[in-house]
Amino acid sequence: MVKIEAIAVDIDGTITDYTRKLCKSSIDALRLAEENNVPVIIVTGNVVNYAYATAVLIGCSGGVVAENGGVVFKESYNNDRVKKLVSKEYVSKAVDHLYNKLGAKLDSSLSSDEEYRESETVFYKTIDKQIILDALKDFEDLDKIEIYDSGFAIHITDIRVNKGSSLKFLCEETNIDINHVMAIGDSENDEDFLKVAGLKVAVSNAEDELKEISDYICEKPYGDGVKEAVEKFVLNKG
Repeated sequence: MVKIEAIAVDIDGTITDYTRKLCKSSIDALRLAEENNVPVIIVTGNVVNYAYATAVLIGCSGGVVAENGGVVFKESYNNDRVKKLVSKEYVSKAVDHLYNKLGAKLDSSLSSDEEYRESETVFYKTIDKQIILDALKDFEDLDKIEIYDSGFAIHITDIRVNKGSSLKFLCEETNIDINHVMAIGDSENDEDFLKVAGLKVAVSNAEDELKEISDYICEKPYGDGVKEAVEKFVLNKG
């Protein structure tokens, strides 16, 4: 069994329920992990200020990977500044292409936090992912972007980074052995960071593709699943 020295955990659908409300069970479990000297890293598609606020309010000390790997942040690292790992060049070109194709149809779907995103663009699921995929078929730099459905939104990201590559980067920068990290997630954009971790965990509400690569599938969903995993693999209660 892998000795867990850190936890990497997604936000939406993992420590929150399907309405994006934080689950008290996950907060309690992650705080217990921290009290047992196991730092928690937030790994999310959300913007970095949202991710950092989540980490602070819960009490997570391991830092954050935000925008599906586009940026990282940890207190006392990089002079307390957000580190952007990739430019938004190709993503911005893809969005321009989409607007040329779809026009005003996109306006109501563009995420309200777009102005804060350093490396990706997000659309609410008021527009179908397939419409976006079809509109990008003739985009000249299609091989330079990735499109994720997080279950809550559609993310257009740069192919050079993902949750996994940036989690690995942050762990290396902060002297955490990725082979001793337990990663917990629920959706397709979590697959990359589960793959690099020493222990891969899917909450019971996770997508089937994520369950297929996981070492452990929780019996419980959302925050209750996170609590289950922390108790079993960190607190050794299960």
